Amino acid sequence: MLEVKNISKSFFRKEALNDISLKVNKGEIFGLLGPNGAGKTTLIRVVNRIVQQDSGSIRFDGELMTEVHLAQMGYLPEERGLYKNMTVEAHAVFLGRLRGLSKKGVQAKINYWFERFEINDWRKKRVEELSKGMAQKVQFVCTVLHEPKFLILDEPFSGFDPINVEMIKQELIEMRAAGKTIMLSTHNMKSVEEICDRAALIHNSKKIAEGTISELQSERKIGLYAVRFKGSMIAFVNALWTGFEVQDKEVLGDDRFVIRIKMRGNNSFEDLLKVLIGQVKIEAAWEVLPTMEDVFIDLVQPKILERHEE
Repeated sequence: MLEVKNISKSFFRKEALNDISLKVNKGEIFGLLGPNGAGKTTLIRVVNRIVQQDSGSIRFDGELMTEVHLAQMGYLPEERGLYKNMTVEAHAVFLGRLRGLSKKGVQAKINYWFERFEINDWRKKRVEELSKGMAQKVQFVCTVLHEPKFLILDEPFSGFDPINVEMIKQELIEMRAAGKTIMLSTHNMKSVEEICDRAALIHNSKKIAEGTISELQSERKIGLYAVRFKGSMIAFVNALWTGFEVQDKEVLGDDRFVIRIKMRGNNSFEDLLKVLIGQVKIEAAWEVLPTMEDVFIDLVQPKILERHEE
């Protein structure tokens, strides 16, 4: 759906993007990750044609991107921008009409989304009367009114309580199931794990990683496994060879435990199970992959240290 190729951009000789290339496939949720100041928002603005890149190209749905393609896109910026003196309904009508919807069409869309997001009681309220979370809902609705096939969301979970974060996540999952493509810039790593198919990480204006979520996690796994069992902790530890190192334990009660174990040498998961079977009652065993927060820190922290050393 979107192919960014060798994009560079500087502001007053300060480099914001350095030769960035990435692809967002049709019908996926793509995470755009990176620390503050990495260049994520600049890239999003280049894609939206708010700022012009210095070099490189962008293709949208196979075509060199032009202003025409913007009608098929929806953009939720990180800096929220609603006109405070307008009513919620008037604001939605205004933005829907700007997006090309007819008077009848925009009203039908507003009725649908206001009902879905429980905004009906706020229709005649002025925007300035809304809580931050409610204003976020209104802006999200205004972003999707024209049913764009490609959505760009910059920190969409900011300002939401856990219930509304979950609601937005479910909405995005349903949109993906309907064939829409979503680019999501966020610091909420848990949400990235839960809903993103692929992700790219930008740091210091450069792309430093791209892949599926499982690829990014698997590339940084450290041979850590977890076993949940019932039985004697002493019997469990005595069964282990020197090739296994206990990292930590969690006591569940009633002689039940979860133990995290790191492999040493060439020992495998199968070897671990062989030495434990018959010694304790194994309830579950699994490989522990790093979280996306772990991946983020692992990728970014060395770069920060290198920069400080320079």
